Amino acid sequence: MNKTLNQKAWLFVIPVFVLVAFNAAIPLMTVVNYSFQETFGSNVFAWEGTRWFKEILHSERFHASLGRQVIFTFIILLIQLPLGIGIALTMPKKGWGVPVCLILMSMPLLIPWNVVGAMWNIFALPEIGFLGNSLNSLGFDYNFTQQSGDAWFTTILMDVWHWTSLVVLLSYAGLNSIQPAYYQAAEIDGASRWDIFRYIELPKMKKVLTLAILLRFMDSFMIYTEPFVLTGGGPGNATNFLSLDLVKMALGQFDLGPAAAMSLIYFLIVLLICWIFYTIMMKDEGRS
Repeated sequence: MNKTLNQKAWLFVIPVFVLVAFNAAIPLMTVVNYSFQETFGSNVFAWEGTRWFKEILHSERFHASLGRQVIFTFIILLIQLPLGIGIALTMPKKGWGVPVCLILMSMPLLIPWNVVGAMWNIFALPEIGFLGNSLNSLGFDYNFTQQSGDAWFTTILMDVWHWTSLVVLLSYAGLNSIQPAYYQAAEIDGASRWDIFRYIELPKMKKVLTLAILLRFMDSFMIYTEPFVLTGGGPGNATNFLSLDLVKMALGQFDLGPAAAMSLIYFLIVLLICWIFYTIMMKDEGRS
């Protein structure tokens, strides 16, 4: 039986594509233009070629901020993925507890990023903040404004609190999509709880976990607002991630050429790693 394809839906989608392309193309063209030139203000430019790219790629400052960004993202993924899956497994699948859990999980995601940074800045202050005061009362020498380890701990804790809910909701959706027949067959075979998770739930959650990894990688690798409000990149350069360093170079030092080159390198790194993640996670999809 031949099916007639209806292409009228494109009439509603094309305007969105045009609008997004227009809003993305002009800033991108401006960044590319600045990355190959030096500006002296008043629309006076001098051609520099690939100079800024070479300087950025050989810059110790870029390598240091990139290293901090990679370490932060690795820690975030290492914590949030298992934690999010674990919480999703404990959530009820029916009854009044379902909407309660979903609402509680959704609440951190509804808070604006700058508000999250401001909340945790007050919450973690060593003298008046609940977290800082409690840790110091227990005998810990905690001060995220002066000690780099404490700044890292607070930034990671803030991100875990803010974004683990996203992994939880995606994992919960994946778990709820599994047909009851799989659980019934596992019960008949006498499968353990670990076997059920390993051979049924985890494979069935592959797509949503791929989405969770990609979203959390991009968000954590490009994080800016929360650490900017919380620590400002300090103490020193301890939490000066790549995004913060880029803004400091562009707006603080007004080095538009190097900043444009760094932003393009930044974009290509994110694009490349996302493609690698997606390729690895979905390589067996065609055979499953």
